[in-house]
Amino acid sequence: MSTERIRVVIAKPGLDGHDRGAKVVARALRDAGMEVIYTGLHQTPEQIVETAIQEDADAIGLSVLSGAHMTLFRRVIDLLTERNATDIVVFGGGIIPQEDIPELRRMGVAEIFGPGASLASIVDWVRTNIPTPAGAVS
Repeated sequence: MSTERIRVVIAKPGLDGHDRGAKVVARALRDAGMEVIYTGLHQTPEQIVETAIQEDADAIGLSVLSGAHMTLFRRVIDLLTERNATDIVVFGGGIIPQEDIPELRRMGVAEIFGPGASLASIVDWVRTNIPTPAGAVS
């Protein structure tokens, strides 16, 4: 049996300087047995995608509070497509208006967690929706 786990990159794209929520989610996923790579603040979409590819990530979780979510999510999705890495699932959270969520889903964002989403719901969603490496445990 493989000991590989779900690998998730948690990233803070753009100029937003508030990362407490991203760190809390990263810790919850790690505590649930996943391997988590937290990129830190002020990452460009290019840096995030490069990290995800280099780390052989199964998913990217973006935390966006700045209001630039449409541009940032779109750029990450476009870069994954350009790099032939569309198997990396993109999800996110932050301050994202409900009316923007359908368009984010159309562009390929798998899930958005808004304010008040429980850590358990995020962990359960990742376990259920992120394909694990063959024989892996999460």
